[in-house]
Amino acid sequence: MPGEALLLEACRRSPGSGSQWQALGQARAEGGDWAGALGAYAEAQRLAPGNLAIALARGEMARRAGAGEAECARLALVVAANPLDVVSLAAQGALLGALGREDEGIDTLKAASMLAPRSGEMAALLGRRLVEAERLDEADTELRRAIALGHPDEADLRNILGAVLMRRCRHAAAYEVLASLFAERGDDIVPLCNLASAAASLGRQEEAEAILVRAQRLAPRLTLPSRILCNTLPYRDGVGGADVLAAAKAHSARLPRGPVVPFSNAPDPARRLRVGLLSGSLRVHPVGWLTVAGFEALDPAEFALIGLAQRTSRDWIAGRFRAAAAEWHEVGRLEDAALAARIRELAIDIVIDLGGYGDSGRMPALARRAAPVQVKWVGMQNHSTGLPEMDWFLTDRWQTPEGFERFYSERLLRLPDGYVCYSPPPYAAEITELPALQSGRATFGCLNNLAKITPSVIATWSRILTRVAGSRLLLKTHQFDEALARQEVSAAFARHGIGGERLVLAGASPHREFLAEYNRIDLQLDPFPYSGGLTTCEALWMGVPTVTLPGETFASRHSLSHLSNVGLADWVARDPADYERLAVAKATDVAGLAVLRRELRARVAASPLCDAPRFGRSLAAALRLAWREWCRSEAREEPGNRH
Repeated sequence: MPGEALLLEACRRSPGSGSQWQALGQARAEGGDWAGALGAYAEAQRLAPGNLAIALARGEMARRAGAGEAECARLALVVAANPLDVVSLAAQGALLGALGREDEGIDTLKAASMLAPRSGEMAALLGRRLVEAERLDEADTELRRAIALGHPDEADLRNILGAVLMRRCRHAAAYEVLASLFAERGDDIVPLCNLASAAASLGRQEEAEAILVRAQRLAPRLTLPSRILCNTLPYRDGVGGADVLAAAKAHSARLPRGPVVPFSNAPDPARRLRVGLLSGSLRVHPVGWLTVAGFEALDPAEFALIGLAQRTSRDWIAGRFRAAAAEWHEVGRLEDAALAARIRELAIDIVIDLGGYGDSGRMPALARRAAPVQVKWVGMQNHSTGLPEMDWFLTDRWQTPEGFERFYSERLLRLPDGYVCYSPPPYAAEITELPALQSGRATFGCLNNLAKITPSVIATWSRILTRVAGSRLLLKTHQFDEALARQEVSAAFARHGIGGERLVLAGASPHREFLAEYNRIDLQLDPFPYSGGLTTCEALWMGVPTVTLPGETFASRHSLSHLSNVGLADWVARDPADYERLAVAKATDVAGLAVLRRELRARVAASPLCDAPRFGRSLAAALRLAWREWCRSEAREEPGNRH
C-alpha cells in the first residue's frame, strides 16, 4: 500500500529511528499483516528498548501472528538475564494474560509495578488487567494509584474507575467520579454513557434517558449509546412495548454485518442437534438459577449442548453447566466477527443467546448470522432484541399473550407453561410464621434492584402504606450500602408523607442471608414497569406472595408468569388503582396470608415453575420446532425450488 511504502522509505532513510519502525508496525497491523507488524515492532524495540508501548505492541503482534508462546519464551530469557528490566517484565505479564495465563500474568505485572512504584504507566497497565480479570477491588486500588501518579490518560482511567465502581455495586461513588469527569471534559461519549448507567442504577431513569439521547445526538453512528438506551427504557414510567421495540430496531440497524454465507449444517429435521449456549453468566447468576435445570433435562441423545462461555466460573451452578455440556469453549476474547466464525466452525445448529444487550452480551456477533437458528432466552431478556437475525424469542402465554406479536421483531416461541425453570437454592432458610402474627402489623417488602423503583412506584407504595395503618416497608438492595441512595429514597417517600420510621432500607448480604430476609416480610410489592424475575421466584420459595402490575414490555410481565405458574393469578392487578386495592386487601387478610405462607413452598415445588423434566420436554419440543422451520426454509431455497 502507498502509505506503507512511504514508511518503508522513511525507515530506510532513518534506520536508527525507533519511531519510524513503530509507525510501520502500526500501519501493517491496521492492514492485518501481523507477521510484518511483528518484524517492524521488533526492530523498533531494538532501537528503543525502554519504550513500553512498543514492547506491548510487539507482544500483541506476536500473539496475533501465532507466535505468542515463542515471544513469551524470549521475554522470559530477557528477564532472567536482567531481572530489573521492567519493560520486558511488563510486556511478559501483559502477553501471559492475553494468552489466557491470567494469574501468572497478573503476578508478573505486579512484580513490574513493584520495581517501578512511581510509574503511572505500570499502575495503569496492572489496573486495566485486573479489570479484565474481574479482580475489581484490586483494580480500584491500582487505577486510583495510576491517577494519583499523573498518568497521561487520566481521563480514561477515571472513566474505567467509574465503570469498576458500578461493577462493585458502588453506583453513587461511580456517579460522583463520572459526573466530575463530565463537568471537566464535556461530551466524551463513553464516560457519558457510563454516567447514564450510574444514574439509571440509582433509580434516576429520566436523567439516564436524557444523557443517552444527548450521547446519540453527539455520535449518531456509535452503538454504545443506543445499546444502553435499549436496557434503560424498560425501567421508565410510561414506556410501552412499541417504544422499546423501536429503540431496539434503531440499535440493531447500527450493528455491522458481514456477507451472508450459506450454512453447511445438514437440514435433517430429526437428527441430533448441536445447541450453543452463548453467555457470560453460566454460573450462580439469574441466568443460572432460571435455565440450568431446563438444560439438564434435555435428552443428550437429542441435543448436544455446547458451552460458548464468555468467562468460565468455578461455582456449583457453573459445574452443573459444565457437566451438562458435551463441549465447552472459551470465547470471551474473540471479537465479534471471529466469534461468529467460531460458532460456524463448531457447526452449531441452534445458538441460544443468554446475554442480550448487556455489557458482556454478544449480539453483534449474532447480527453476523452465526448459526442457522438463533434464539433469545433469559439474560437481559427485557424485551425484543429488534435484531432481524434473531429468529425466535423464547416466551410463554403470560409473557406474550395473543396480540403481543406486534411488539417483537422475532417469532414468538411460546412454551406451554412458564418460560423459565427455577432451581431453588438448597441452602434456603426454613419459612417462619407470618411476621404480622407476632408484630400485629403488615410488613411489605421489595428486594429488587433500586433501578426498578420509579417515582410512580414510590407514590403508589406511599398510598398503600398510608391506607394500611402501622404498616412498614422493607427494601433491600445493594445500592443501599451507600448513604446517598438511602437518603434519596427516604426523601422521596417523605415527600408523600411517609416518614423514615415506616421504612427499613437494607444493603447487600450473602445469598443465604438475603433469602432469610423474607422471613421479615408478609407480602412483596412488585415494582413496575420492570417487574421482579428471579426475585419473585425467590420470594415465592420463601413463602412470600407478590402483588404485581404487568404492562406491555416483556420485563413488566415476569412476575405475572411466575405467579400464574403457581396458581396465584389473583395477585395480578389490572391497573395502578387495582394494584393499590389488591395490596391493601391482601395485607389486611392476615389469616389468608398465614395459610398461604405455610403451604407456598410445597406448592411452588410441585408447580411447573420447578418441574425440570416437564420443562425439558417443552424446551425440547420448542427447539425442535424452530429447527424444523429452518429445514423447511432450506428446502424451499434449494436451487430447483427457486423461481
